[in-house]
Amino acid sequence: MILDTLATLSSAEQFFETLRVPFEQPVVNVSRLHILKRFREVLRSTNLDGLAEYEVEAVCRAALIEAYEDFAEGRGAKTFKVFKDAHPGFVSLNEIRPLAAR
Repeated sequence: MILDTLATLSSAEQFFETLRVPFEQPVVNVSRLHILKRFREVLRSTNLDGLAEYEVEAVCRAALIEAYEDFAEGRGAKTFKVFKDAHPGFVSLNEIRPLAAR
């Protein structure tokens, strides 16, 4: 079963290769743990009960694509608590809007 196979993998690249999802190495190098955590979150929010094996694999593939694209396109927020709590009250550059011309 695909879920059993995924449970044995030890690198982000192995997930991409196993699920046949194309990826750019620089994106994975920077965000591998965040991508895998988001992948797990998406899978946990999906009911896989009663699905055929090929359907479970398709759902896993779609979840990895969704997680990867969030970070490849710069939409993904850091998923770990340490990043969320690192700078309370801190505003990132992405959240700053340019000042209106006077």
